[in-house]
Amino acid sequence: MKLSNYYIPTLKEAPKDADNLSAKLMIRAGLIRKLASGLYEWLPLGMKVLKKVEQIIREEMDRAGACELWLPVIQPKELWEETGRWAHFGDQLLKIKDRKGGEFCVAPTAEEVITDLVRKDISSYKQLPKCLYQFGTKFRDEIRPRFGVMRAREFYMKDAYSFCATDADASDWYQRMYDAYQRVFTRCGFKFKAVEADTGAIGGNFSHEFMVLADNGEDAIADCSCGYAANTEKAEVKCPEFAPLNEADLKPMQNVPTPKAYTIEDVANMLHVPTSKLIKLLLFMADGKPVVALVRGDHELNEPKFRSLLKCTELVKADEETYTQVTGSFVGFAGAQGLKEKHPEIMIYADNYVKGVVNGVSGGNEKDVHTLNVTPLRDIQVDVYADLKVASAGDLCPRCGKPFQFTRGIEVGHVFKLGTKYSDAMGATYLDENQKAQPMIMGCYGIGVSRVVAAAIEQSHDDNGIIWPEPIAPFDVCLVAIDYDSNPDVKKHADEISAALEAKGISVLMDDRDERAGIKFKDADLIGIPHRLVVSSRTVKDGQCEYKKRTDKEATRWDLAQAAEKLAQIIKK
Repeated sequence: MKLSNYYIPTLKEAPKDADNLSAKLMIRAGLIRKLASGLYEWLPLGMKVLKKVEQIIREEMDRAGACELWLPVIQPKELWEETGRWAHFGDQLLKIKDRKGGEFCVAPTAEEVITDLVRKDISSYKQLPKCLYQFGTKFRDEIRPRFGVMRAREFYMKDAYSFCATDADASDWYQRMYDAYQRVFTRCGFKFKAVEADTGAIGGNFSHEFMVLADNGEDAIADCSCGYAANTEKAEVKCPEFAPLNEADLKPMQNVPTPKAYTIEDVANMLHVPTSKLIKLLLFMADGKPVVALVRGDHELNEPKFRSLLKCTELVKADEETYTQVTGSFVGFAGAQGLKEKHPEIMIYADNYVKGVVNGVSGGNEKDVHTLNVTPLRDIQVDVYADLKVASAGDLCPRCGKPFQFTRGIEVGHVFKLGTKYSDAMGATYLDENQKAQPMIMGCYGIGVSRVVAAAIEQSHDDNGIIWPEPIAPFDVCLVAIDYDSNPDVKKHADEISAALEAKGISVLMDDRDERAGIKFKDADLIGIPHRLVVSSRTVKDGQCEYKKRTDKEATRWDLAQAAEKLAQIIKK
């Protein structure tokens, strides 16, 4: 392919609203263009990468025994009402009406549609198990789209769904997909890790995320040498051991003025105490009922853990009015001491680390007041102590007790054990051997194909641009022909090398443009094609060309007559 015939509008600078590295490089390298907030056009170079990733996924899904289909992107309201998600999925669900007033949504996922399909056609255990997958566009109306295609509103993904009659078959399909994902991301050339994860809005009782490791990844991973790994939304933390309370050490509670101390840091600085001595009170509405969570001032509440503990459908932060009604105070000055006496019906949950706070500091339940010497085991009637914190430095692995190591990653795939959540709700049943109706046991398995492209760039780049892993590079070779139109020898040898490589199944992007060598080299590095050959007036007079791998600092001279064969040996198609 000659670059003069191709559409690669490279830029010297990225737009100011490109807010992460992959977005900047994808726009500069001519892979994508932004149409509107969270909406991107994929240009020819980006499409080549996207389709290479798609083909790797397709091959591994087929190898695992799944069958490809194609589902509509517009889904009827009635199916979503069967599962209750029309109301509970939230504002990310883009709802539309047709000309007849029928209500639909633009698919953010496809559990309802695929379950509806299967329940119509499968009626016997003899027809199970089955696993179906598709590639398609999804839309989630993110409140704040960011990071280019990493968190766009419209994205391209592969989603698969398994339907089984037995727990054993369901576990088998989960493992098949887990193994298939391992192969996919290995073939894509990634350094990655599978970690335990929260199931989120999809639901189910168990899941793993596949994370491409990157220093600037959006997710934190708690990792242990024993093999346990989880994202920090899911990571369990071993309950610390605390010394028994010594009554002689406990001081009486005392209210002190803390004017305009609205944050943990403000209070700690004003009272000259470490943030670990502070007790944060967080008030939530769980399915419409107020509940209290307590964590240490230097820790963050893990809302997915809290939601899982409560087994609630909806968990939202309480507003200022509710804070005042429940605690008699304002956000930032509320404390749990004495709360049970006022509101015995309100459940108080505390993270395990709160047990260890002695003579700590809590909100004083008055504006601009905090209470000193609060010891939760003495002063707060906690209903449940549990692991409620986001894993952080110093925390111990729940399996072996060793300290966690923390890395960062980008989620590119997720596998879920769904159980019977959707089949129960939608009546997707089969007749077992005794002709008794049973709900199908489901699993779902997603890969963000467009996210994979961005993740590859986040993991592999340098100051000059993208460094594509070879399996998903848009082209194998960038053949830079300098003086292509003005020097017949350059044209002859560049065309011959290009044809010889293409005949061996090696894809070539020939830069035949009438541009300076420096511009061509900069574009070649920016685009990130793994191998570069240069044929120029300077080299052909010596019967040579120059070869440089994208990651090499210096080029080497090759004989023109041997260039195609030598490069074929390196690439080994």
